[in-house]
Amino acid sequence: MKLKEKITVEEVNGKAFKIRMIEASEHGNAALTHYLHNHENGVSAFYKKEALTHIKRALEYKYPEDTITSKAAEEALQYMIFDFQKEIPFPAPAKPKFKFIDLFAGIGGFRLAMQNLGGKCVYTSEWDEQAKKTYQANFGEVPFGDITKEETKKFIPDNFDVLCAGFPCQAFSIAGRRGGFEDTRGTLFFDVAEIIKRKRPKAIFLENVKGLRNHDKGKTLKTILNVLREDLGYFVPEPKVLNARDFGVPQNRERIFIVGFRSDLGIEEFEYPKPPKQRVSFEDVKEKNTVSVKYYLSDTYLNTLVKHKERHASKGNGFGYEIIPDDGTANAVVCGGMGRERNLVYDDRLEDFTPITHIKGEVNRKGIRKMTPREWARLQGFPDNYIIPVADASAYKQFGNSVAVPVIQATAEKIVNRILEYVNRK
Repeated sequence: MKLKEKITVEEVNGKAFKIRMIEASEHGNAALTHYLHNHENGVSAFYKKEALTHIKRALEYKYPEDTITSKAAEEALQYMIFDFQKEIPFPAPAKPKFKFIDLFAGIGGFRLAMQNLGGKCVYTSEWDEQAKKTYQANFGEVPFGDITKEETKKFIPDNFDVLCAGFPCQAFSIAGRRGGFEDTRGTLFFDVAEIIKRKRPKAIFLENVKGLRNHDKGKTLKTILNVLREDLGYFVPEPKVLNARDFGVPQNRERIFIVGFRSDLGIEEFEYPKPPKQRVSFEDVKEKNTVSVKYYLSDTYLNTLVKHKERHASKGNGFGYEIIPDDGTANAVVCGGMGRERNLVYDDRLEDFTPITHIKGEVNRKGIRKMTPREWARLQGFPDNYIIPVADASAYKQFGNSVAVPVIQATAEKIVNRILEYVNRK
């Protein structure tokens, strides 16, 4: 097997050397980083065996002539703990108030919000490799992979408080007879439901596209709610569509939120957060300095967009590019070219119009450019010290797929308060 390598410098028994983190095991790096994040609590037991196996494999690769014992692997693992998290932009809180897991984690929008509220993430999964790079750069943790696989689910610990999942809305096939647990098989929601059934967290927090509400004439959402309420025994108030625009970011982004509480908590009411009065506009997130010429459209590309919009306008359609004024609100950032084309901006600060990428024609002189990945990050509520370690194409995709942090945090705060009320009553 061809080995993929990641280099980390560690020091064991006073001797500096490089450990090559061999990805011969699909879960090796994930188990190791999860162990390091949880070495001070009982959750580490779920990751230690795989973490030790991973380190032993790495040492055997580095020192093929030596006999690597389990004790040597244990010593290496313990030494890693000393310097762990020193360079992580978003470490876990020192004294967490609750524990949560982060499914379909993307680049950690849920995690940022939950950590801001004092939460400790004890398990995360994400299958996109580029998103994993971004997640690791910011949280120092490699997510586990495909959550539909049993070998991935087996690492999920017990006794966490909140399950978070921005699960993708795969098409449901619903016959309309049962509308229960079995009807969700073959969908990603089934895997979320299966984890809830096994682990019984105190609360669940799900996010999805607004269209879930009307998917298959409402049958899909009805099935999801029936599973959570009837099959799994959770109190689930009516889902709520919230707009990120109303929670402090200048982006018109509507998403549906589903919240639930385990029945034995005795919670029988829940109020979603009310939007604050403060509104912001694009100029609040716009780059303060001149951006690279690579973000400016070429004349040829701009003319194509104009003609495309004119064709649709002649048919009575509203499709096509859009330029967001500085005092305006951006459209939802989404994957694909349309997400960028519907969020163009004016920026006349560019002075050097010499192209640095291969374009057709010349750079337009009207000051029309795409938003930068950092502007998209701000539109989603990510702070400026959030690291973007991937190429622009991946960054646009990742932020387009992400949750908007402020609205997640506002809703999560309501959930956490109810949980803590229950804990304090006991």
